[in-house]
Amino acid sequence: MTDEGRLAWATTGAVLAGSLMLTVGLFQLFEGIAAIARDELFVSVTDYTFAIDTTGWGWIHVVLGALVAFVGVFVLMGRSWAYGAGIGLAIVSALNQFFFLPHYPWWAVLIIALDVFVIWALAVVLGEINTAA
Repeated sequence: MTDEGRLAWATTGAVLAGSLMLTVGLFQLFEGIAAIARDELFVSVTDYTFAIDTTGWGWIHVVLGALVAFVGVFVLMGRSWAYGAGIGLAIVSALNQFFFLPHYPWWAVLIIALDVFVIWALAVVLGEINTAA
């Protein structure tokens, strides 16, 4: 594949990853707002190692969701620092959803899947950019 072809694939991957980061960030932001507004909306798990009040989980989701969406905007703008930061935030987001799994399992699995896809897309973008350079 030519350098121009690699760059085109990398650009497409970056747009996809940035869009997914924006989506995942907004999903988590709204999930957090829902947890803060209505504490009884999520299942309250009693005998769980990572027992945090659902309002506490809500604030974690709000902050993390805002960060993921913020960095997603910079990924869409093509900022090279945002690719590495996006991978890091997607990892933290997936871990956060893993710990939140007992409270809302289907939603957490969906967000984890999207985070894994973002990690893959950004890693491919970084690889293509480094290969083209």
